Amino acid sequence: MDTSAATSSPDAAVSLSWVVNSVRDWVERCSSIWVEAQIIELKRRSGYQQFLTLHDVTEEVSATATCPRHVLDAAGPVEAGMTVFALIHPTVWRKSGRLSFVIAEIRPTGQGQLLAQLEKRRRQLEAEGLFRPELRKPLPLLPQGVGLITGADSDAQKDVVRNARLRWPAVRFVIRNTLVQGPHAVGQIVTALADLDADPSVDVIVLARGGGSLEDLLAFSDESLVRAVHAATTPVVSAIGHEADTPIVDLVADLRASTPTDAGKRIVPDAAQERDGVSQALARIRQLIDSRLRAEETALSNLMSRPVMRNPAASLALEAERIEIMHRLLRVQVDRHLTGRSQELDHLIAQVRSLSPKATLDRGYAVLTSPSGEVRTSVSDVHPADAMVVRLADGELDVTVNALRPTPSSTSPTTAPDKEQS
Repeated sequence: MDTSAATSSPDAAVSLSWVVNSVRDWVERCSSIWVEAQIIELKRRSGYQQFLTLHDVTEEVSATATCPRHVLDAAGPVEAGMTVFALIHPTVWRKSGRLSFVIAEIRPTGQGQLLAQLEKRRRQLEAEGLFRPELRKPLPLLPQGVGLITGADSDAQKDVVRNARLRWPAVRFVIRNTLVQGPHAVGQIVTALADLDADPSVDVIVLARGGGSLEDLLAFSDESLVRAVHAATTPVVSAIGHEADTPIVDLVADLRASTPTDAGKRIVPDAAQERDGVSQALARIRQLIDSRLRAEETALSNLMSRPVMRNPAASLALEAERIEIMHRLLRVQVDRHLTGRSQELDHLIAQVRSLSPKATLDRGYAVLTSPSGEVRTSVSDVHPADAMVVRLADGELDVTVNALRPTPSSTSPTTAPDKEQS
């Protein structure tokens, strides 16, 4: 840009956009540079571009900056108030002419860097499936023994024990005191956890520690401890720090208690509440029994108030009379039926008798048979001197044929017209 105030004049004025674009071209030729700055404002949006305001760590100098979403996410949990190292490149907004910076990379410093490392570890363990809700084991209703891992003579130990015994005085603790911060804390905690997990008298294990800084609680975000809690067969309760503290072990524990005090209240039932619950249940049972008895008494009273129950003998007499009437009617019908059938039988017998050979014999007729029993119905079947048997109504006669006299009417001329007329 060669134009200067000495050579410029109103007659040779240039446009503002030309000046802004010229400045922008010159600024964007600058190299990217790492700066240390504090993020005093962070506006997260749903789109690709995120907007930040950076502030110098020593001077009262601020600048606006934009950052792609993936760059911000890759830096871990970045929040307003954090001090970071940022790789920035200057630019000028065409419309406003304002100087701004584009952030290509962010690296947290100090605690911010530590948070980024913890976030990376959390994401890795989550990707492995260590935090799946279905892996969480239920706590026993009334544990026979509670394992407690905490600092020696710590407030956390006192809070857990005191609050648990206030709820259930008979609760038994198996306590393992360990370091809860520092380079040797993780090893001691993992060893104590394995010891209590192998104890058959321990039904639940509590990891307890009071509040502290992020660095103080680092042991409870250690990967080896997180994996040990995940591998434990005994349910584990995490009670680390205060409500706002969330070490990684909270995510893998079977139950997260907000404080050691909260853990003491959640590992055992409240004896007073349980007694009240039993009393209420007994009262409900008594109420149900009384209600059922009253209903049955009412039903029985209604039943006894019926006329049949007030005078059972009268009802029986009515039934007996009804049965007697039915018996008489039945007897009449049976007698009538038998009489009719008897008359029908007599009629049939009379018909049979009228058609029987004996009835014919009784009227004076006879049956002529050969000695062998063959019936002779025509004179042509008999010869003179044949021996024959004559069967009468009351016996038989042995006879000999002396002569044959055919009936003249069988060949009479008068029979033919009769047959023709019939």
